[in-house]
Amino acid sequence: MASSPPPASSPPPPGKKLKMSSASASDEEEEAEHHQNGGAAAPPCLSLSSAAAGDGAGGAKRRLKRRKVAIVLGYCGAGYQGMQKNPGARTIEGDLEEALFLSGGVPEPDRGIPRRYDWARAARTDKGVSAAGQVVSGRFYVDPPGFVDRLNANLAPQIRVFGFKRVTASFNAKKFCDRRRYIYLLPVFALDPNAHPDRESVVASMGSEKELAKCIECSERGRKVPGLMGRPPEKPCNRVEEDPAADSESKPPATTVGRIEHGDGPEGSAESIDPSMTGPNPKISAEDAKPATEERKVGDESEANIRVSHEEGEAAEDAPQMAGRTSEFRYGEEERKRFNAILKRYEGTHNFHNFTTRTKAEDPSARRYIVSFDAGAVVTIAGIDFVRCEVIGQSFMLHQIRKMIGLAVAVMRNCTPESMMETALRKDVNVNVPTAPEVGLYLDECLFSSYNQKWKDSHEAVSMEAYAAAAEAFKAKFIFPHIAAMEEKEGAVALWLHSLNRRNYPDFHFTETASAVAESNPKQTAT
Repeated sequence: MASSPPPASSPPPPGKKLKMSSASASDEEEEAEHHQNGGAAAPPCLSLSSAAAGDGAGGAKRRLKRRKVAIVLGYCGAGYQGMQKNPGARTIEGDLEEALFLSGGVPEPDRGIPRRYDWARAARTDKGVSAAGQVVSGRFYVDPPGFVDRLNANLAPQIRVFGFKRVTASFNAKKFCDRRRYIYLLPVFALDPNAHPDRESVVASMGSEKELAKCIECSERGRKVPGLMGRPPEKPCNRVEEDPAADSESKPPATTVGRIEHGDGPEGSAESIDPSMTGPNPKISAEDAKPATEERKVGDESEANIRVSHEEGEAAEDAPQMAGRTSEFRYGEEERKRFNAILKRYEGTHNFHNFTTRTKAEDPSARRYIVSFDAGAVVTIAGIDFVRCEVIGQSFMLHQIRKMIGLAVAVMRNCTPESMMETALRKDVNVNVPTAPEVGLYLDECLFSSYNQKWKDSHEAVSMEAYAAAAEAFKAKFIFPHIAAMEEKEGAVALWLHSLNRRNYPDFHFTETASAVAESNPKQTAT
């Protein structure tokens, strides 16, 4: 009697699943095909066009697959009408979508139809606002290797893709983003009540010991801003006997949002920038730091000389003083404490209907949560000192950050009492809040803490950690020089400061009027 055959050996236990890596998008498929072919080499990875051409030939050529990825990028907002795609306007999203098609990431049938490839953005920046850590997601053809290089080759130099991460099929850059961190670089002189005063302040100070200087420079600049003077630009006028700030105050600058009618409304520490990011880069001169235009690409100049003052109030001894900005004001410890105390009032959950447009106070979307708001380090760029204002929040509405900065500056310059901060955050009050210029604002990072924690065993974290050096170099080459150049050449913030008066913003004395009414009608107030 023949003996029974020995029992077959049990298959080895499956190995631990590895994390998905963005370095090679098709490693798993290549490994599977390698085993199926008995160890033979797998066929080469084909491009999308090659794969499509091979279908008709009947060959055994495998098709490329779309991958759900999160793309990390940075951009300088000069010359663009914001991030979100808008028909007839040049936008970051529009250029990026076209680059994805030209790079083979999106097929011809899906060109210009982002919903077909699950498109989503983590943040929607306004016109002129830059970003160093924007994240977009979608299903793209990222094979063969070199997807990032192909994208950058089809993008303007002021838009750079740093890399991408493989993500889960349900990932959405907007919905999965826990917090956004924005930075606003505010010139130090903006916090000086005596710098770039309005016309009323200049007239009132005449004959006193602290007579305010006339700001001829801003008066001439105001004539060159289309629409600011109510007449077309003209040659610079050499007359100095006329009122300095009258022309620039004829009406609020274009960056100021119109007054919201009553009943209507609409969207920790001083962290310093690593000085090593600048390296031996040369210092930008006043001639080299030119603002970006359609004819001249942003970032053509050398990287700016950027220095951070870790000691509060430290000022650059060799920094050149520009006309109309000479002052004894320094952002010292006292000023820092007061400014941070003002910014701290925004922290927590509040109704920000006065800090946006087209959102009513009763709308649930007007309630937003601010995690932190700090202004500590002083950054010197091209000889101009900037206060680095960092705000972290779950989400922000249209113009919200710029309006928060605008009101805080007005309080620091004593244009309105500090009690206006609480008044502007009230749901039952409608006030007109000034909007700071957009040029100093940029998106620093989008945070995905919950997603990274949940999928840490199978997917790479979506963060800026791997791209920190590239992002800092991009900021030093494009974003910082643009901010400094706009202030040096056009006086973006300086012109805006002249509009911070009670003629343009009558609500600045809202609390005083309310107090006077309460005192005149004590019985009605008690009721």
